[in-house]
Amino acid sequence: MLGASALVMSPLIAGCGSDSGGIVLSFYTAADGAEQYAEAAANCTAASGGRYKVEQRTLPKSANDQRLQLARRLAGNDRTLDLMTLDVVWTAEFAEAGWALPVPDDLATKLKDGSTLEGPLATAEWKDKLYAVPLNSNTQLLWYRPDEMPNGQPPQTWDQAIDIATANAAAGKPAQIGVQAKQYEGLMVWFNTLLASAGGSVVGDDGKTVTLNDTPEHRAATEKALTIIKRVATAPGHDPSISQSDEASARNGLEFGNAAMEVNYPFVLPSMKENAAAGAVPFLNLKGVPADQQDAAIAKVFASAPFPSVNPGEPAKVTIGGFNIGVAKTTEHEPEAWEAVACLTNEQNQRNNAVNGGVPPVLAKLYDDPEFQKAYPAWQGVLGSIKSAAVRPISPAYQSISILLTDSLNPPQNIDPVGDVDKLADQVTQAVNSKGLIP
Repeated sequence: MLGASALVMSPLIAGCGSDSGGIVLSFYTAADGAEQYAEAAANCTAASGGRYKVEQRTLPKSANDQRLQLARRLAGNDRTLDLMTLDVVWTAEFAEAGWALPVPDDLATKLKDGSTLEGPLATAEWKDKLYAVPLNSNTQLLWYRPDEMPNGQPPQTWDQAIDIATANAAAGKPAQIGVQAKQYEGLMVWFNTLLASAGGSVVGDDGKTVTLNDTPEHRAATEKALTIIKRVATAPGHDPSISQSDEASARNGLEFGNAAMEVNYPFVLPSMKENAAAGAVPFLNLKGVPADQQDAAIAKVFASAPFPSVNPGEPAKVTIGGFNIGVAKTTEHEPEAWEAVACLTNEQNQRNNAVNGGVPPVLAKLYDDPEFQKAYPAWQGVLGSIKSAAVRPISPAYQSISILLTDSLNPPQNIDPVGDVDKLADQVTQAVNSKGLIP
């Protein structure tokens, strides 16, 4: 308990040092992208004309630790907490707890005028009201090696992906399919994407009704999602440590030459370029290759395609991630806080977050900008994925749902696609009845 107390009290001490007479807005952000968020904070400080200063402060690396620290500060009524990046799955919980203030009507109207992509905007909403402003999004694509695909073409469906992996394994070629399957949020994302793509869902629109097995169609969708996870985990040539796989291990598996394909976020492209330039990718050496020729060299052995479909001919509904910015109930400067939020999420800062941080923007017009398209090569696939996206279960109990489901789904090779459906439904019922894990 001493650590928790220190966690809550430390910003209070820091806040007492702000005796310049000006308004200071603390902006607590995720660790990933902290450099871009700090730059945005500086930009918005300058734009305020001296009326307020935005100070960026970095939360822990882990999403769970980020949420816990914010929750403790809010529960402790920490008056130095003004602005906060909220993972897209926290909206319902923070809104229901009264921790995130509702977006003012004038700003909400602007956000709903079509300028913000619908999927990211939906993640900031609870009970038909906005509680945050979308900052960025994130979505997975299929990243593959054209040189290890039949005729250089990627699979369109999961069935095709597994068939290619099986054939590659028989031929002694890279055969792993990189996924996120250890007991953590990445496994929840994979399961939710497969489930939504199959026509199912975890809970209903009320955030409480369990829909994994409430109708024959929903049960069939759940079985289909579980079947795909099981098949990937047991296919010939599969990753032997798949039960511990995450985004980093999926990226490494392909870069090291063990995987023929992976489902992952856009960050893998700059990673491939950087590591290949350092001579660390066995099938792609960019040492000495001029910068203007590197993209063409990469495209021969590393490319992106839409996330594989569950049902042939139907685009996958990929679960989107990303962050929204909320104003904490503890702020003493609400008008200035919302003004700062509008600035932090403006076109300039979203562009910088995307080009330098890799995270997709949520402003629709950026995707129409030729300069942005050139600077963000995966824009087309990212936009298509976001437009047909699924969101994670919207419920105040989401954290409990995710923890209990990922516990049941790991290790993936032990899944019983038919027998586990009711077990998963019982787990979600337990999570919903727990009313979440708010400290």
